[in-house]
Amino acid sequence: MRGGAGGAARGAAALGSVATLLLAAWLVWLLPGPQLAAVLGFGPVDGVVTIAECHEAADVEGYAAGTQCKGRYTPVRGGAGPQEEILLETAAQEHRPGSEVEVRTARGKAYELSGFAVGNLGVATGLLLVPFLALAAWLAACAGRGGAVDGGGFVLAALAAMVAVLVLGAAAGLLVGLFTALF
Repeated sequence: MRGGAGGAARGAAALGSVATLLLAAWLVWLLPGPQLAAVLGFGPVDGVVTIAECHEAADVEGYAAGTQCKGRYTPVRGGAGPQEEILLETAAQEHRPGSEVEVRTARGKAYELSGFAVGNLGVATGLLLVPFLALAAWLAACAGRGGAVDGGGFVLAALAAMVAVLVLGAAAGLLVGLFTALF
């Protein structure tokens, strides 16, 4: 009888681990995923923004949120079709009025490759993923053992991973910013 209960516990823990990973993937797709894909340049260019003005932006708490530019958006597929005003979120630099910037769009905003955006969205994605990955790893360990495993090491690993996400996000943002400034 004990073997059946142990097998059920293993199955439940394994299923919980997979469900946790699926939930994490869905949340990344739902929250920062489209913007991160647009910033990193996945897929073809969606259109061109003709810049009207740029300014330093601040978030709701007053902290620097990078450079934002407003301009007229012309979709690539629409040719010389309809133009609409759009916000170029976290631009790579303060573009001159009248300059044209190729962009990818996500959720009604335009994005280009910029260090600030890569750093912010990378950190947001990492901080979202780490708790789910730690929980999934703990559940997988429980499934492998067939019973509960001490989770202290998983909590410490998650805390270390969160610090690593902050450092790696800042480093990635600096490298991308340097790359875009040079090229």
